[in-house]
Amino acid sequence: MADFDFDAVVVGAGAVGLACGYALSRRGLTAAVLEAGPIIGEGVSARNSEVIHGGLYYATGSLKARLCVAGRRALYPFLESHKVAYDKCGKLVVATSVEEMGRLEAILDQARTNEVEGMAWLSKAQALALEPELSCEAALISPESGVFDSHGYMLALQGEIEAAGGAVVTSTPFEGATPLEAGGFSVQAGGEQPTMLSARYLVTAPGLSAQAVAARIEGFPQATIPPLHYGKGVYFRLSGKAPFARLIYPPPIPGALGTHYRRDLGGQAVFGPDLQFVDELDYSVDPERAGEFYRYIRKFWPGLPDGALSPDYAGIRPKLHGPGEPQGDFRIDGSEAHGLEGLVALFGIESPGLTSSLAIGEEVAARLSL
Repeated sequence: MADFDFDAVVVGAGAVGLACGYALSRRGLTAAVLEAGPIIGEGVSARNSEVIHGGLYYATGSLKARLCVAGRRALYPFLESHKVAYDKCGKLVVATSVEEMGRLEAILDQARTNEVEGMAWLSKAQALALEPELSCEAALISPESGVFDSHGYMLALQGEIEAAGGAVVTSTPFEGATPLEAGGFSVQAGGEQPTMLSARYLVTAPGLSAQAVAARIEGFPQATIPPLHYGKGVYFRLSGKAPFARLIYPPPIPGALGTHYRRDLGGQAVFGPDLQFVDELDYSVDPERAGEFYRYIRKFWPGLPDGALSPDYAGIRPKLHGPGEPQGDFRIDGSEAHGLEGLVALFGIESPGLTSSLAIGEEVAARLSL
């Protein structure tokens, strides 16, 4: 591959793009990771719950089920070896009414099908023994779930890529790519100093820009580019002592996992996200949404005091389904989907993309036969 500037160009320096660059680096390749923004991981990767998911909910045989479990199993050792902060606190999925207990049974069955370790059913008494302020009729415990420092994780990935001779370049938007006759791609990178790069492989993992990036690749069949829907979720922070040590999740809502509780690494309690489909990238948090948060949270924590929630932040996820549609799978499209050898295009990498990221990188490498 001596005729190329880099062995691979990866578009997007969020957690998934960096994990793809890391996977390629582990195979002895040099990767250039291009990021349009001024810093790494400022998009979807910066506006999430920083939760390490067990892999409970996802459909049998789906990419989400397989890659979430594999990614989580790889993530803890990576965090440990790179001294990135995490808290393997565990998670309770709670039924706040008798009517919800059947949903817990279905989640437990799916989690076991997905080979999630340590899953167990807890009676009301057992759940309250772990979390006395909880209100529920029963719960599932997922001991493999946790929270972590996603920014520290991404910096560790960047360090690995650069140590292997690659580069992570910010303020460098992807402007387009053209397949070369002898194989590989010519990539146009913008910014203050526009340049052309050549690479044998091209991986696109730019989150919310995935569809726009694919449309700028010459020869990419437009009909295979899936629709993009913006799924906005807002978060509210609790003033006062965090009430629970573990993650607390009600059963999932249509299209998302629902408003949940976490204690962050600083010891503060955060609730969210909810789900609202929007037409533009608006990261404001409407304080009026607090009313719905109080109502929802008090189902599992009736002790939530009035006036204890304050608006925190919002995230927007690149969903492939719209309102009322079933939640779909990750899209990891190789040449079998678009006909361009050496290209892997990722679409709809939302939750559990952060947990799955190391496994997604390995999957991308496998799609490139590496």
